[in-house]
Amino acid sequence: MALEARTLTLHGQEIRLREYRPSTKDTKGEPLVLLHGISGSGETWAPLLDHFERTGFGRRVLVPDLPGHGDSGAPRADYGLGAMASVVRDILALTGNRHATIAGHSLGGGIAMQFAYQFPEMCARLVLVGSAGLGPQVTPVLRATALPGAKVTLSVAVNPVTVAIARGLAAVGRSLGGKLSPETRELTRHLASLADPGRRRAFLFIARSLIDLRGQRASAIDKLYLAREVPTLVVWGARDPLIPVAHGRKTAELLPDSRLTVFENAKHFPHVADPARFGGELDRFLAETAPARLSLDEVVEVLIRASEAAEALEKVPEKLSSGRHLRPA
Repeated sequence: MALEARTLTLHGQEIRLREYRPSTKDTKGEPLVLLHGISGSGETWAPLLDHFERTGFGRRVLVPDLPGHGDSGAPRADYGLGAMASVVRDILALTGNRHATIAGHSLGGGIAMQFAYQFPEMCARLVLVGSAGLGPQVTPVLRATALPGAKVTLSVAVNPVTVAIARGLAAVGRSLGGKLSPETRELTRHLASLADPGRRRAFLFIARSLIDLRGQRASAIDKLYLAREVPTLVVWGARDPLIPVAHGRKTAELLPDSRLTVFENAKHFPHVADPARFGGELDRFLAETAPARLSLDEVVEVLIRASEAAEALEKVPEKLSSGRHLRPA
């Protein structure tokens, strides 16, 4: 598998993109887009891509650093789910693609669902990994970003000096035989990115737009019925301390044709904890499902049917109530 890293210019802003192409000319199906989580970058998918290279994965893979993350620009801009989904659409357009399987981890899962909602005709499949936007519960650390003074607290706690100290202590630990788990290293890399003021600003904007002191405000639960025709794979770590696995189980119930895989020994980064298993699950999912080919007209029809059904249910209590006065004496 060949890797090409390049920088796209999108609406005057730089977007770093890693593109992986199969080593053979027989590319299978639509491309796979991998979206990272909040304060992360495309690097989070490196173990999975290494696995793909070893096993001869046959699809084109697009791995962007989202705006405000990694090596992409961090302008003062809109970092909401809708804006991020539009960035994904624009990346596909610039790379010559009109249809893709969208996989997202954490915040990336929320963006993937938003993409399917905004651009249904472009979404072939969904892969949601420890996804945000599927229930209110979230770690208290993220809820704390809604507190007054969170910006100052974060800049004091995570800055170039504190990151350098932490890396020095980690080096000492390794020299003494200590070893961090892959997931702990990944979480540490996410946190260290917040030492950069632009990335810290993007993190706070995103966190505060989606989370308050009670938990996640943004939820796709009430719109999941629109994704019933889109093959969906849900992957979660059973020991996820940031977003509970119950969200994944509930999503699988609401999408009865979806697939749910729980990694019993993983936390918030199952694709990092066991990339070989994750890659196998993903490869089987892609091979055994047919990509959705939705049109805007089909989505509109589903919306109309759902609205009419809801209106009919609202009228039932009215009919029952009025019927009480029509009973014969």
